[in-house]
Amino acid sequence: MDFSLSPRAADLCERVASFIDTEIVPVEQEYEDSLAEARVAGQQWRPLPLLHALQAAAREQGLWNLFLPSGCEEALGSRYLPRGGAGLSNTDYAPIAEQTGRSFLAPMVFNCNAPDSGNMEVLIKYGSARQRGEWLDPLLDGRIRSAFAMTEPAVASSDATTLETTATVAGDQVTVNGRKWWSTGVGHPDCEILLVMALTDPQAPRHARHSMVLVPRSTAGVRVERMLPTMGIYDEPGGHGEISFTDVRVPLTNVIAGPGQAFAIAQGRLGPGRVHHCMRLIGLAERALELGCRRALSRSAFGKPLADLGGNRERIAEARMSIDQARLLVLHAAWLLDTRGPGAAVAEVSQIKAVVPKMAQQVIDMAIQLHGGAGLSDDFPLAAAWTHARALRLADGPDEVHSGVVASHELGKYRPKRGTADE
Repeated sequence: MDFSLSPRAADLCERVASFIDTEIVPVEQEYEDSLAEARVAGQQWRPLPLLHALQAAAREQGLWNLFLPSGCEEALGSRYLPRGGAGLSNTDYAPIAEQTGRSFLAPMVFNCNAPDSGNMEVLIKYGSARQRGEWLDPLLDGRIRSAFAMTEPAVASSDATTLETTATVAGDQVTVNGRKWWSTGVGHPDCEILLVMALTDPQAPRHARHSMVLVPRSTAGVRVERMLPTMGIYDEPGGHGEISFTDVRVPLTNVIAGPGQAFAIAQGRLGPGRVHHCMRLIGLAERALELGCRRALSRSAFGKPLADLGGNRERIAEARMSIDQARLLVLHAAWLLDTRGPGAAVAEVSQIKAVVPKMAQQVIDMAIQLHGGAGLSDDFPLAAAWTHARALRLADGPDEVHSGVVASHELGKYRPKRGTADE
């Protein structure tokens, strides 16, 4: 295994880190203050000018669409590829994603935020030329935003085969009916396209019943019923919404890769996407540990620095080791995706999704404890960071589902093969 970065990726990683430290982190509090003012005025569901200015600066420096996968040149040409040529491998992009995780603003600034990056990858890998021209180009250009509508309130969506929203094919049209929630990004005023996973053929084999349908948000029958807070946090300007679809009609050509392909598309989308999520969480954990260490050295109680009280040294050491272990696990999964493909990395991708959010939550919790009451306030990014890490223990599949996948793969190594004497 070789986790070393290509020269281009190393340069990009260094420049992304520098941009975050010099351009983004210094204005985070200004952004939060502006967002708080916008909430009071009821205008929080729109991007703030500060974000647009940062995006323009990132584009000028060639730090735009860095998530684009290697091998996408044929689908895109060179128009939207980052400066320097082709897209990056999963292993090359992983440390860049880690850097962007240090700030909630950074993924949006670099046009690498979820779910847009995953939706763009779907269109790159599976979309038709018409679908790419209509939706991929403006997404890559940052002119529009998107949402991914999969989870439903009425079923246990951790088993995606239970999804009940329907996409009924009749002639050259598809009619969508149902309800989705936790559709990230739908609150953004520039959100114009929804990728909807829906049931097309209930009689088909279990993993060929659902389709992925492109539904413009402006289509008649699409209604955002409410925006959902995550433990009190709305994540403006994108947010997470509950959406109803009532006799929503779109052309059959809006079905990505044809009816019945949703599971194949989702698996191709979620592998790299989970690497991105996990590396961003590692960056978030690194930021929390840094804040915790600075606090532990700068504050004293009972005549000693906080670092020397109550086992805090051991907690800091455990955090350091936990982060480094998790990073190696994610890099291994990224390397497998690059060298052997998604099918060879199923268990490893589930491992990182089960391990990393819990690790990040624990590290952030430790940093909150070192900050005392301040750690619970908005004066530091820790409370929001903890909430984000906790939410990701459910998003993209709960811990228990991923642990089940890992266990199944492990037990499969020892099950008797058909036709053997042990059968």
